[in-house]
Amino acid sequence: MTNYASGGVPEANIDSDVTELLASESSDSTQASMMAEAVLQVDENDVVVGQISKADSHYQSGSLHRAFSVLLFNSEGRLLLQQRAHDKITFPSVWANSCCSHPLASEDEMDEANARGVKIAAIRKLEQELGISPDSVDINDFHFITKMRYSARMNADWIEREIDHILMIQADVDVDPNPNEVAAIKWVNAEELDAMLVDAESEEIIAPWFRCIAARLMNDDWWKAIGNQTACEALQDGLIHDMGDVTHMLPNAEGADLLTSINEVKPFIEQRIIESLTASRHERLAGAMMHLIHGGGKRMRATLPWLVGRAVGDTHSGLLDIGAAIETIHNFTLVHDDIMDDDEIRRGRNAVHIEYDMPTAINAGDAMLAIAFERLVMSANIELHDIPSLVNRIAWMVRRVSEGQQLDIEFETRDRVSEEEYLEMIEGKTAVMFLICAELGARVAGADEEVVQCLAEWGLSVGLCFQLMDDLIDVLSDSATLGKPTGSDVAQGKQTLMVIHALSQPDSDAKSRLLSVLGTCEDATESMIQDGIAALDELGSIAYARGKANEYHQHAHACLDRLPDGPAMIALRELTDLQLKRLS
Repeated sequence: MTNYASGGVPEANIDSDVTELLASESSDSTQASMMAEAVLQVDENDVVVGQISKADSHYQSGSLHRAFSVLLFNSEGRLLLQQRAHDKITFPSVWANSCCSHPLASEDEMDEANARGVKIAAIRKLEQELGISPDSVDINDFHFITKMRYSARMNADWIEREIDHILMIQADVDVDPNPNEVAAIKWVNAEELDAMLVDAESEEIIAPWFRCIAARLMNDDWWKAIGNQTACEALQDGLIHDMGDVTHMLPNAEGADLLTSINEVKPFIEQRIIESLTASRHERLAGAMMHLIHGGGKRMRATLPWLVGRAVGDTHSGLLDIGAAIETIHNFTLVHDDIMDDDEIRRGRNAVHIEYDMPTAINAGDAMLAIAFERLVMSANIELHDIPSLVNRIAWMVRRVSEGQQLDIEFETRDRVSEEEYLEMIEGKTAVMFLICAELGARVAGADEEVVQCLAEWGLSVGLCFQLMDDLIDVLSDSATLGKPTGSDVAQGKQTLMVIHALSQPDSDAKSRLLSVLGTCEDATESMIQDGIAALDELGSIAYARGKANEYHQHAHACLDRLPDGPAMIALRELTDLQLKRLS
C-alpha cells in the first residue's frame, strides 16, 4: 500500500511557474512538498488519461483529476467533519467531509475493481490527516456510492477540478488530527448538518464539494443506510453527477482572467468537436471538416455559453455541447466564406477549398452544419423539452449570418452603403453569434428572462464592438500583428464604417486621395495604402469608427453593471475589453 511512512508516494514534476508560486506563497514546507504527489488525470467519463502533479492539477485552469470524499459515521450515526488547516495551500480553513483527497498514480490506488484503489487511498489519508489507524477501518466496510464531477475556484491561482468518488463507512475510531492538515473536527447528525448548510450568518465556511454532496446528493436514504450493507449497496447509482462550476458556493472566492477561464473548458469543447467531425465514414470528408479545427482558434464563441452560464446560474456540460455546436457552425461559415471571398489562406494555412477542392469544401461545410445540430440534440444534459427552442434560436442565428453574408456580397457591387446598412450587415455576420452564445448560456443556466435579455443585449454590443475594432485594427496595426498586409480592406475597397463615413464627407484633397487607392486591389502599393489610411485619419473617419466602437463597448459594460457581481464576472468584463486592448 502506498504510504507516507515508507516514502513510497509517487511524485510528478511540477511546472516551474507553480514551483515559484509555492515558494512565495506557502510557509509550510510539508504542504508544499505534498503538492508534488502524482494524481490521476481523467476525462469526463473518469477514464485515466495520464498523471500530473497535484500542484499542476490545481493551478490556474487546472486539470480534471480523480478524487475521493469519505463520509465516516460512528455507531451513533453521527458524521465526522473536519476543518481544513489554516495553512493549507488550497481551500484553507473551510469545513469539509471526514476526509477528501486523491488516489495517486500507483498500481494499488489505480485499481478500479470494486473501487479498491480509492478505498486504499482513503485508508492512507485517514491515517495521514486524522491519525486513524488502518487497523480500525476495514477496506470491506467502505461502500462506494456514486461519483460527481465539479469545479470550484478559490482564487486566480488555485482551483479544484475533480471527479469525486464518494465513499461511506461506519466505524468507531480514535481520531488524532494532524495539525498540519486539520484545524478542528466535529461530529454532527442530520439536523446539525442541515443547520450548517443553511446558516448564512455562520463564520464556518463549507467547502463547495462538500456542499454539493450534502445539499444535492445526500438525502434521508443515505442517513438511514448507515451501518446497513444492503441499504448502502442500494444507494449505488453508477452515475457521474454533473455539478458544473460551483465556485459561487464559496463566499470569498476570487475569479480568474479570461484566458484561464477559457482554458478550463476549451479541451472538453475541442473533444466534442473532434468526436463529431471525425465520426464520418468518409475519411476525406472528415479531413476537410477538421482542416480549420486543426488550424487552431481562440474558441471564444465556443466557451461563451459556459462563461455566461457560470456568471448567472448553474452550469453543466450541456453548455459545452451548445458551445461545440456553435463553434462548428462558425467554422462552417468560414469554409464557405473563403470560397465566396476567394481567400486562399485561413489561420495561416490553406483554406479548405485550396487544401482539398471546391466541391469537397462546399460539401464539408454542409455536413458541419448538420453535425452541429446533431451535437445539440444528443446532449445528455439538456432537457428534451428545451431542445426545440434551442434549435430554433440557433437556426435563427444561422439565417441571420447568411443574411449578413448576402449583404456583404451585395455591398461589393455598390458605390455607396449607408451606415445603417453596414451595421445591419455586421450584426448578422459577426454580432448575432455573440448574442446567441450569451442568450443561450444564460437561459440554459436557469437565469430569469430579464437576465437572459440583458446578456443577449451584452452579447450583441460586444459583437458589434468586436467587428468595428477588427476594421480599425486592419488599418492601425502592423502587418506582423495582423498576419496580412496592413490596410488590405482599403485596397480591396471594403465599405467599412470608416470608409462609409469618409465617403459621406464633402469633396476634399483627403477624400480624393482615399478614392485613388480604394478598391485598387493588387495594384495598390504600400505607399498608396498608407496614404489612403492617412486620408481616413484626416477625414476624421478613424476617430468616428473608434467612437462608435467605444459606444458599444460602454453599453456592454452597462449591461454587466445591471447584474450581480461575482467571481465569474472578471472573465466577461475582460472579454468586453478584449478588442479595445489590442489598440490601447
